Amino acid sequence: MNQSAVTTFPVTDEVGRALEVSLRGVDELLPRQEWVQKLARSQATGQPLRIKLGLDPTAPDIHLGHTVVLNKMRQLQDLGHQVIFLIGDFTTLIGDPSGRNSTRPPLTAEQIKVNAETYYTQAAKVLDPARTEIRYNSEWSDALGARGMIELSAKYTVARMMERNDFHQRFTDGSSISLHEFLYPLLQGYDSVALRSDLELGGTDQKFNLLMGRHLQQEYGQEPQCVLTMPLLVGLDGVDKMSKSKNNYIGITEDANTMFAKVLSISDALMWDWYTLLSFKSLAEIAALKKEVEAGRNPKDAKVMLAKEITARFHSAAAADAAEQDFNNRSKGGIPDEIPELSLSGAPLGIGALLKQAGLAPSTSEANRLIDGGGVRVDGGVVSDKGLRLGAGTYVVQVGKRKFARVALG
Repeated sequence: MNQSAVTTFPVTDEVGRALEVSLRGVDELLPRQEWVQKLARSQATGQPLRIKLGLDPTAPDIHLGHTVVLNKMRQLQDLGHQVIFLIGDFTTLIGDPSGRNSTRPPLTAEQIKVNAETYYTQAAKVLDPARTEIRYNSEWSDALGARGMIELSAKYTVARMMERNDFHQRFTDGSSISLHEFLYPLLQGYDSVALRSDLELGGTDQKFNLLMGRHLQQEYGQEPQCVLTMPLLVGLDGVDKMSKSKNNYIGITEDANTMFAKVLSISDALMWDWYTLLSFKSLAEIAALKKEVEAGRNPKDAKVMLAKEITARFHSAAAADAAEQDFNNRSKGGIPDEIPELSLSGAPLGIGALLKQAGLAPSTSEANRLIDGGGVRVDGGVVSDKGLRLGAGTYVVQVGKRKFARVALG
């Protein structure tokens, strides 16, 4: 056992504060006492800890759910530690089986390359690029070769692998499990060996893979990493985890107005979880704000503050201010300063056809449904007649609170 594993370092107040930052919003930190000693050693020696986050570029865009672990990385980065943003270009060829009930079709190398090119650009909106080490796991995984892969596979048993909930469930259900899927947690664990990681972060669904890294480091004679899991962010619907497939997400590349409005749409109860996981405010500031709301302050004030903070992070403070003004304007029935302008022919034109041609409704039947629901306005007036025909002229057409178009009809 190496000396650092047996030496006990003093736990100072500064180490205690670093532990508090580490624990903010986490689901689990394992083993906690080992992490305390790593922090204490870092303070005593001046040697930053190596903190790893791996993301597979399975899609080109990152949403707010992904930024929960990125936020934690930034917090630890601000404590002076070395963060490693690992792009899993090799492991994406396999496909992470975590939480899957079937074999995931692997992406092509070309698809992975395209996705990876945008990943770090987006992550850099949260992390400090000047203090972030960017790595690709093909760097050492390609070099393993057949012999290295066999040697790596010998360091874990099939019985232990089948303890994974998803593998166990699929086996019980008679669903297929491909042999290459067993390689995924082994290769993710080997990343920790290659990088000599002190701490690895991930969502709660990654716990097995993160612990694999700890196991393999011990197999290779290294000090084992600690493991930190973050909760999965609940999406806009307040029910399921944020996901593009559930359409309850906010993409970090969405325009400022849309981002601001979507944050304001979450429930008052969900807002406080989002504050803990997404805001850079201190826990003391959040607790004080929550106390003000409980004492009678309008919860919308707190939600606006959160919406502006998130929008400013991915755009700018000026864009967040403009988004707030745009939202207020829309909520009062006003017309935004900038709306799409287009020209249509065929006057007089039925309102349903106009909505479809203007891109405000996917079909005439959907346009009629919107009219029945009172969701269509022309020049500020609610349209109730589905048979309305508009003559030549220019009209401001509105669907719902957020869709507008200035239509020149000829």
